[in-house]
Amino acid sequence: MSFIDPAAAGESDPRVAAMYADERASWGYLPNYAELFSHEPAVMGAWRQLVGSIRRNLDRRRFELVTLAAAQARGSSYCSLAHGKFLADLFHTPDEVAGLAGAPDEPVPVDEVDTALMELARHLARDPSTVDRSEVLRLQDLGLDDREIFLVVAAVAARCFFATVLDGLGAEPDEQLGALPQPMQSALTVGRPVAAPPSGGAAPQD
Repeated sequence: MSFIDPAAAGESDPRVAAMYADERASWGYLPNYAELFSHEPAVMGAWRQLVGSIRRNLDRRRFELVTLAAAQARGSSYCSLAHGKFLADLFHTPDEVAGLAGAPDEPVPVDEVDTALMELARHLARDPSTVDRSEVLRLQDLGLDDREIFLVVAAVAARCFFATVLDGLGAEPDEQLGALPQPMQSALTVGRPVAAPPSGGAAPQD
């Protein structure tokens, strides 16, 4: 599932047990990435606090759009699949999410603001030092205030951290994410493939 083993103490360490319990409560299963953070659960706690503070203060749909755009630009299947799923669960049809992820011949349900936000998110995720003032001015002209723009940039930066940890240590997207409908799943798989189910078993359905 990854390039490193879980911490030897596992759930006998109360910090790890608490982190795993939180992840199971959020997802309904233990995601593969959780084992990476078993080596230092405090990092997961800090991540949750950081991303939660951004998400609570930013329009949720915009948060998911820029997170998806950043994840795809970083080539992170794990984050792309997870946040594409959130978009489909909360805001859009699977075909619309496929269109957002770049699938040809699928609807792309975005307006000028959404387009500008996703373009900035992709640019930030790929090469932040080449972002220029005109990209920020474009968002300001479209009605975003400086606080909203800060939160968008913070959301992208936070995603880059998480995607780097997951992909840098070889975490495979959870097999449960392999139950997403087509063409959505294919469009969202931009890097590592979904984890294979155990030998002889089938991937559980969402």
